Amino acid sequence: MLRALSRPAVVLMDRYLPDPFIFVLLLTIVAAAAAMLFEGAGPIAVVQMWGDGFWGLLSFSMQMLLILVTGYILASSPPVKKFLALLAGLAGSPGSAIVLVSVVSLIASWVNWGFGLVVGALFARELARQIRVDYRLLIAAAYSGFVIWHGGLAGSIPLTIATPGHFTEAQIGVIGTGETIFASFNLIIVAILFVVIPLVNWLMVPREDESVYVTAEQLGNDEREAFVPTRPAEHLENSRLLMWVVGLAGLVFLAHYFFVRGAGLNLNIVNFLFLMLGIVLHGTARNLLDALQEAVKGGAGIVIQFPFYAGIMAIMTQWPGAGRACRSGSSRSPPPPPCPSGPSSAPASSTCSCPRAAASGRCRHRSCCRRPRRSARISPALPWRSPGAMPGPTCCSRSGRCPCSASPG
Repeated sequence: MLRALSRPAVVLMDRYLPDPFIFVLLLTIVAAAAAMLFEGAGPIAVVQMWGDGFWGLLSFSMQMLLILVTGYILASSPPVKKFLALLAGLAGSPGSAIVLVSVVSLIASWVNWGFGLVVGALFARELARQIRVDYRLLIAAAYSGFVIWHGGLAGSIPLTIATPGHFTEAQIGVIGTGETIFASFNLIIVAILFVVIPLVNWLMVPREDESVYVTAEQLGNDEREAFVPTRPAEHLENSRLLMWVVGLAGLVFLAHYFFVRGAGLNLNIVNFLFLMLGIVLHGTARNLLDALQEAVKGGAGIVIQFPFYAGIMAIMTQWPGAGRACRSGSSRSPPPPPCPSGPSSAPASSTCSCPRAAASGRCRHRSCCRRPRRSARISPALPWRSPGAMPGPTCCSRSGRCPCSASPG
């Protein structure tokens, strides 16, 4: 049954699924059209918002690119490749090969989505060399584990909101991974996927006469010829001592970070961990740089698409009516309602009653001043707030005086 259902889906995707870059272009047009139709924004204003926000996610884009690159670097290291070759020997039949590659892909993708993409592909090739199995399903199973990545250690949203200074900190604060990645609801979902995905893949194993196989010659050989350095620069590039000193220093920092300081995961720490492990396991700078050259090819989509995502986000959040209301300051503005119980952590420094102030969490009314605090920032009183996050809601300044002495109008 699953085999019959999968055939039309494959044909549909092959015929109609374009490159992801086409989707980001279409979403840009949809966001711009929605701003003009439903918010009354003019075309020039929409273009200005889009252009002004186009580079607003540069740091986040670099973090996402590094997740892919560092994951690839670690997965392509010689020790990881040797381990995958040994692990492939555990498969004794086509069905067991499909289940094994699914489980390995799930584990690797949970650890790091860039790591999972490469490990799944490399492991599928090793299995194809040792087991006669349908290559199409083998590759599909190798990438099926990718569905788990956002509930894993490299989930972009959980790690982003756990990183101090992230681009939504003013709205939600800093939320630790203990309340997202390691929360019980997430771990239960992950456990269910570890059972369901291998089982579904196993049920799709085709009959012998319907299978497509590849030969060892078609798969090629990944072994590299031994390189003998002759120039001083080549000796430096192939020095293990240089790499191990830097890599071990990074691992010492990580040990101090986790066990002495008791700090948690965030995007920067995950990227740092995988980079240091890659440096140690590759052994030489030349091996690492060769892996980097291959890794950056897979990051082209991130480089070109994420600025468009930032532009779309700017269109959705910077609609022009808010700016006009704030600039007018007219007494015709109706009195604002009380602030909600969980205002954002934007500075409480504005008395302007306008949608932009509401969206940014700026204090607009005396009733949102609950108690004097030493901090001038406000943070939502969320039940999943992790230890060490910013304090509860307040609109009071450092002096303890509420800056909202009166509502406009």
